[in-house]
Amino acid sequence: MRPGRGEGTVVIFGGAGFIGSNVADHYLQDGRTVRVFDNVSRPGVEKNLRWLRERHGEHLRIDVADTRDLSAVRRALHGASEVFHFAAQVAVTHSLQSPLHDFDVNARGTLHILEALREMETPASLVFTSTNKVYGGLPGLELAVCGQRYAPTDPRTLAHGISEQCPLDFESPYGCSKGAADQYVLDFARTFGLPTVVFRMSCIYGPRQFGTEDQGWVAHFLLRALEGEPLTLYGDGMQVRDILFVEDLVRAFWLAQQAMPRIRGRAFNIGGGPGQTVSLLELLALIQRRTGRMPRVGFEDWRTGDQRYYVSDTRAFTRATGWVPRVGVEEGVARLGDWLEELRGGRVRQAMGRGETLEAVDVQP
Repeated sequence: MRPGRGEGTVVIFGGAGFIGSNVADHYLQDGRTVRVFDNVSRPGVEKNLRWLRERHGEHLRIDVADTRDLSAVRRALHGASEVFHFAAQVAVTHSLQSPLHDFDVNARGTLHILEALREMETPASLVFTSTNKVYGGLPGLELAVCGQRYAPTDPRTLAHGISEQCPLDFESPYGCSKGAADQYVLDFARTFGLPTVVFRMSCIYGPRQFGTEDQGWVAHFLLRALEGEPLTLYGDGMQVRDILFVEDLVRAFWLAQQAMPRIRGRAFNIGGGPGQTVSLLELLALIQRRTGRMPRVGFEDWRTGDQRYYVSDTRAFTRATGWVPRVGVEEGVARLGDWLEELRGGRVRQAMGRGETLEAVDVQP
């Protein structure tokens, strides 16, 4: 028999990444045994694994494997009580270049995890991270320009954001693959009774995020400013997102697992909500105030599936669990900036740019 929830192993698919390593650290600090399952393909994740190993030692188990390997997934779930699935191909741009790879990782990999859970005598509970891209470009959302940002003309949307009642509208191969996975996770709760929950995520930021142009844009903007490198904005820079500090997200994950019997089979929009919004231009202004630096900015055409405005209506999850974000935009950006400045002192960014592994870099953040 599987141990009861709170007693068995916590398994984190994609656990070496930005979000995964923060979740692993949370559970390891609580004395839990954590299995990190990751194919270690993203630059920077070796550093996260080393950080976790140095902090937690024998309570951390590491599987260097891929969710496309069903046998490896089955082995990883032995003795699991709580599961998080973050392993994904995360960039719209890459999905446009390689739709087959994008589907294989995001859709097939997720189905492997669901099937392995279904085979368990008592299935572990699963929290899966989907994306706001399942709602497409929101073409029917009427917007007005307000200063350096777009704002909805509908007062209700302006006050609360986009709810789970918004029609699904998969756009881009990435939107399709994540949307398919999203629906499989919900349907396996409905059809097979699995304890699963979907988080449709907005923009997450915080320590252990190695931001790039394609993913992790808050960290990417900060790094460009700190290093004096040019920055490209796609669109006009007035697009708005609600940003959520990773510490608040980890707390939401924990609450979702605790509430699983009540919220099984539901999807929740998760982000900073209306109180934690920023446009790209506003973020650059905030970074300049904090660092005294502004990267040279160039503009390119809008990219496929880019939403001019997306803010999560998080009230459903708040009603279900009592969760609310605690870290404001200015505090969160400052904390991420401090962490990135420490990394710069260790030559991490230079090594990543040359394609070196972080194991070769002497860094003590």
